[in-house]
Amino acid sequence: MTQAVRHDSMRARNLGVVLSEVRRSGPVTRAALAEITGLTKTTVSKMVGDLIAAGMVTETGTLRDGERGRPGTTLALSGERVAALGLEINVDYLSVCVVDLTLTVRLRYAQAVDNRACTPLETLTHLRKLIHRAVDEARTAGLVIAGSALAVPGPVDGGLLHSAPNLGWRDVRVGDLLDGLPVEAGGKFPVEVENEANLAALGELWFGSGPDDFLHVSGEIGIGAGLVVGGTLFRGARGLAGELGHVIVTPDGPACRCGGRGCLEQYAGQEALLRTAGLDLPPSPATGLDLSASSTAGLDLPPSSAPGALPPAAPGAGPGGSPALAELVRRLQEGDAAALLACERAGDALGIALTSAINLLDPGTIVLGGVFAPLFPWISSPARAALADRLGAMRRAVPELAVSRLGADAAALGAAGSVLQRVIADPGGHMTTGRRGPGPR
Repeated sequence: MTQAVRHDSMRARNLGVVLSEVRRSGPVTRAALAEITGLTKTTVSKMVGDLIAAGMVTETGTLRDGERGRPGTTLALSGERVAALGLEINVDYLSVCVVDLTLTVRLRYAQAVDNRACTPLETLTHLRKLIHRAVDEARTAGLVIAGSALAVPGPVDGGLLHSAPNLGWRDVRVGDLLDGLPVEAGGKFPVEVENEANLAALGELWFGSGPDDFLHVSGEIGIGAGLVVGGTLFRGARGLAGELGHVIVTPDGPACRCGGRGCLEQYAGQEALLRTAGLDLPPSPATGLDLSASSTAGLDLPPSSAPGALPPAAPGAGPGGSPALAELVRRLQEGDAAALLACERAGDALGIALTSAINLLDPGTIVLGGVFAPLFPWISSPARAALADRLGAMRRAVPELAVSRLGADAAALGAAGSVLQRVIADPGGHMTTGRRGPGPR
């Protein structure tokens, strides 16, 4: 049966088509957009006018396509108004970032805190303080938050965090506890909740110039993985794929918080690395707000950087700013035997676990992120050796091991990016974000 298409549905679809093409091809003229999309010039001009009024598109200059005719005005995405909020709860830190529509990081805050000492509600209370500060500063900069996504260290299905063993959380509806976030018009928008390793993989794809096919390994106190295939995240049947940290390395190994034994986290997680290196420091206190903040100017991006690009992570740096990790990197640089042995053992265990992942998934590239980024010079060689030893008989070459350019920032950036992807696909649903309002209270 043929069904009629409502005018407003067609308009919403066409807005998404036009904005997506501006992102993909910009700077681009209205005439070129009409030719690429197949829409009439009149329709394109009307859509572009609406997108400019909403602060999503801006005119950037003029372009003459040929010898005759008036030059066309080129269009590109605008980062002056619409932005998204990326949030992360990890075991030892909280992180918030604001990213505009051009994927430029405008604000970034972090709080070092031992969330194992907090209930979910207490952790979310700390996070809410960060959120309010970020939203207030974004509003001062003329930005309007279109939505938010939250990265959490455990598998998520339908908004339910099933289990975060390193936090001690089980079956928590984190988004419901956060209860929506105040926005400019006085209402609230929902918080999308997703596994941090999945969002870190998307962050690497969108902000780190990652390939279209890769496995991202997120090394923190826990270890997760996100698989990107053809530029799309693979989540599994219920969104639970990627629990690399609980791949068994040694069946009779040490007990893991997940209830198993010999899991990768017990050999290559941040705490295991520090313990083996003799740097098992007490956790950070969960008191105060001790914020580290950076604005657009504070990110120190080189002028030639791609939109949203970040400089390589400093040794030991990350949202949590772990002093123990920074000390481990310092000792590695000095050739400390215990530190080198810790990375050798962790890299070997990582290689063993990745062997199973490679045999099952056949990724073209493996990107090591989180704490593995600053440790990459020391952890990648034993990991490559373990892979070559176990895969050499079946493969001509093992997949490339690459270092993440985003490090521990990847999950929060991926969270913000996931919101912006939805804005690009359906800008009509966010046209009202151009209105200024009283802001959060």
